[in-house]
Amino acid sequence: MRPKIYLFGDSITEESFGDGGWGASLAHQFSRTVDVVLRGYSGYNTRWAQKVLERVFPGSQDGGGEAPLAVTVFFGANDACLPDRCSGFQHVPVDEYKQNLRSIVSFLKKQWPTTHIILITPPPIDEDGRLQFPYIENPLNQPERTNEAAGAFAEACVAVARESGLPVIDLWTKMQQFPDWQKAHLRDGLHLTPRGNRLVFEEVVAKLRDEGLSLESLPVDLPLIADIDPNDPLKAFQK
Repeated sequence: MRPKIYLFGDSITEESFGDGGWGASLAHQFSRTVDVVLRGYSGYNTRWAQKVLERVFPGSQDGGGEAPLAVTVFFGANDACLPDRCSGFQHVPVDEYKQNLRSIVSFLKKQWPTTHIILITPPPIDEDGRLQFPYIENPLNQPERTNEAAGAFAEACVAVARESGLPVIDLWTKMQQFPDWQKAHLRDGLHLTPRGNRLVFEEVVAKLRDEGLSLESLPVDLPLIADIDPNDPLKAFQK
């Protein structure tokens, strides 16, 4: 069986297998070496995510199952909803967010000690975009998320990664280094455009490479066509 990479997160992960999505790009990148497995749950925060870990990941009841090569953990965009705005039911206080991330990391480490865990911070928020594309009724006509709040959760995610000795992609900081990131990288103030997806894909590939996981380091599944002798094709399958 091919090894696996799990993508665990909220809607930004759930949508990642769409056209041009960062998850689909990962699946293409590792198409002969790794199965990229989507575990994205739109609207979820870390409070809900850490409650369903045993249902999300196989083998939790019988010794852990086969360890995946890596798991990306990409939460915080919903935790950062403001408690007094229209999506307040998704809000999680930042201190609880940190503890929930620790619980998720602890579960994964206990399950699979050799698996590489990569944390990803929530992205920045284009507040104008959130007002233009509300998902539920917004009687206050105020963005349910702010970039400042998202930044606090991004900082908390980075802090948990550092204390846990884990690699982290600080997407909140990285994305804002680009001009016009609000519209170039975010289609509705929160979710990713093709350019935003490309940025996440490139950052994940770079982190995986830093962890020793790359096309060059991973074995290919079954013989490549270039390695099959046209005069004796079946010989390649006897190895």
